[in-house]
Amino acid sequence: MVSQTKRSKDSISITVDPDLIAIVDEIRKETNTTRSGVISKCLEELARKRKEELMIKYYETMAKEHRNSSQKPIKVLQDIASSWGD
Repeated sequence: MVSQTKRSKDSISITVDPDLIAIVDEIRKETNTTRSGVISKCLEELARKRKEELMIKYYETMAKEHRNSSQKPIKVLQDIASSWGD
């Protein structure tokens, strides 16, 4: 996530659909901020959601790997136990 501390900012030039600019301007007026402020907040939210999605994917992968690795010893024990009955 982007740090909330004051630091220098870089300037960029972007091309945006006029309908989106109209929405940015509405939000700018509602929140008493600048276009840059609105777009920065949108990018921060997008970055936060992306990070959250990556973390969810990571933990789902780890959980799947844990389930798979925990099943291997059980299978070995079942095989050993079934061989005792022979």
